[in-house]
Amino acid sequence: MHQNHRVIAKQPNSKMCLVCGLQNEPGLKAAFYELEGRHLVGLFTPRNHQQGYPGRLHGGIAASMLDETIGRAIRLTHGDALWGVTIELNVKFRQPIPIAGTIKTAARITKETKRHFEGDGAIILANGRIAVEARGRYLKMSIDSITDFDFEEQQWKVIPDEEDPEMIELPSSWVE
Repeated sequence: MHQNHRVIAKQPNSKMCLVCGLQNEPGLKAAFYELEGRHLVGLFTPRNHQQGYPGRLHGGIAASMLDETIGRAIRLTHGDALWGVTIELNVKFRQPIPIAGTIKTAARITKETKRHFEGDGAIILANGRIAVEARGRYLKMSIDSITDFDFEEQQWKVIPDEEDPEMIELPSSWVE
């Protein structure tokens, strides 16, 4: 069974990030959406150069997308004040991910302390089945502590798109 969730906000993209960078030619150019119920969903359409086996998404690309989605989930409660720096990411591959069509990742925060947070993530196929699961642990840091990040230079902003969804479907088994 599936549940539709209303999109309440779109998260920013940047210029050169491997996952969300809109000017990074070999990158994923993913878009991220905050949903009611404190879930984050990432969407991207893979290209042929991102495959491992023919017609299948490379596992490293799948892991990168999950890492980014879980790491961004901290924005649901902290906005740009805190960013997630990966400490640990455990990925379990259940079935291959076809490169045809849009790939959907979902994430949620499962635990938060003063310095860290933990989250779960999944890649959900078009039929609603979970192809890949991940659990991650992240250090909460301000961007100034991580790098010299110029928001304007990096073009860190929300880019509206006519294809931005108003509702996103998630498997009810994953939402619980």
